[in-house]
Amino acid sequence: MQKKIYSLELLDDGVPASFMIKTMEEIADRQQGIADDPHRHNYYSVIWPFSGSGRHVIDFNEYPILPHHIFFVSPRQVHQIISGPETTGLVILFTPEFLMKNSIQENFISNIRLFRDSTETPALSMTEPILKNILQFASAIKEAYTSEQELKYETIGAYLKLFLIECNGHCSLIPDTNTQNAEVGKSIVQRFKNLVEARFQQWHQVKDYAGALNVSPNYLNEVIKSTIGIPAKDFIRNRILLEAKRTAVFTAKSSKEIAFELGFDDPSHFSKFFRTGAGQSLLAFRQTHSG
Repeated sequence: MQKKIYSLELLDDGVPASFMIKTMEEIADRQQGIADDPHRHNYYSVIWPFSGSGRHVIDFNEYPILPHHIFFVSPRQVHQIISGPETTGLVILFTPEFLMKNSIQENFISNIRLFRDSTETPALSMTEPILKNILQFASAIKEAYTSEQELKYETIGAYLKLFLIECNGHCSLIPDTNTQNAEVGKSIVQRFKNLVEARFQQWHQVKDYAGALNVSPNYLNEVIKSTIGIPAKDFIRNRILLEAKRTAVFTAKSSKEIAFELGFDDPSHFSKFFRTGAGQSLLAFRQTHSG
């Protein structure tokens, strides 16, 4: 049960690419009426419906598709679009390599609040006059993409950065309830997130990350909760659970194999952990999301 991880090359009929912009209508025509299955990409996706209806499932959380509610999907997130008839819109796809090639720093995406690689990933609602500004940037991106100008991708990169900055300026996905604390802890939060992504399979305790960051576990919990909204221990737990869900859906590995892969010495402990977090057993979850 190995499901596909889609790349830009496959979406572009084998032509190597690191950036693409398509209409939702073009993608629907390409699928020829076949329903979208849960899948992952190795690139960033911006999905912007202009009209229509449906559902967008991201990492097993379901959100409605509404006009001018934009989704920002990170690489390796599991998602599935079930759109209604006559759904229109834009889809912007780009790889991390595209950002680097066009002088967009590696930490740009992590510093803005649009792309989230775990927990909740709701759509960002756009209304006037915000809509007018981002439409201008999106139109400029599309115009450059279809052109043959010499600095085509540099132009796209510049407008893409402006597009994302404009969206981020109106993003309320992660409210900063305490601006001073958010600024003071910004470096720790980013380092913590990077460490969790690199070590969640081995480190399950807050003290492990606190030690690596040279802070106390209590301080780390306070900083993470004040900026992200949940304690560090919950952030770690959510990341482990998310990976367990992804592995259950995308591979045929047994519960025992997944447990050991995620650093659990006792498979029964993992089974209890998964059932508590997901509300059902791994087998039941796999059957529910097998497509």
